[in-house]
Amino acid sequence: MPIVEENDKVRLEKLVLGPYETNCYILSCKKTGESVLVDTPAESGEILRSLEGTKPRYILITHNHMDHLGAFEEVRSVLSVPVAAHPLDADRLTGGADVSLGHGDKVSFGELSLEVLHTPGHTPGSVCFYRMPILLSGDTIFPGGPGKTGSPERLQEIITSIRDKIFLLPEEARIYPGHGESTTLKKEKAEFEVFSSRPHDPNLCGDVLWLSS
Repeated sequence: MPIVEENDKVRLEKLVLGPYETNCYILSCKKTGESVLVDTPAESGEILRSLEGTKPRYILITHNHMDHLGAFEEVRSVLSVPVAAHPLDADRLTGGADVSLGHGDKVSFGELSLEVLHTPGHTPGSVCFYRMPILLSGDTIFPGGPGKTGSPERLQEIITSIRDKIFLLPEEARIYPGHGESTTLKKEKAEFEVFSSRPHDPNLCGDVLWLSS
């Protein structure tokens, strides 16, 4: 499993799992070995093997779509640690959530803490997890555009989430999304400026790209 970010305090590892090539992340405190698992897409055995050598404290769920939850039940059963999710997305989690996440909440483990950003649009309870320089963005923002939306209203909602919450973070932050490769906040802000400078079909939604939609 590749280490995609590391410094003297934190290590971020990434797994790409399942038919939708969904990203699963393990964030570990270098000093204590405590870790959090972000999303449970598929291949529970691979997830559990990758957690070996760490002390899991939480399972964090970015949103409740099944391509992020394929291994949820088995991983939850084996780890027996609290599951944390936003209450608007906890209904599709078998057994619900042990910890309800809200905007501005902190998730602490070892000597680290993650800030919770509630970013509705892709789903009502979508959340991102932030600790500079890392933003684990689920399906809220990707390289080149927002997550998929099912209506123009949801597109406006996800754009508001991105503009008013994510784009307030330092430009040096690196975005690690729920699928595909990472990107930088600086790059996405620049491309969004291009998008927002142009008129758009009022029915625009679905898979939107900042530079070509």
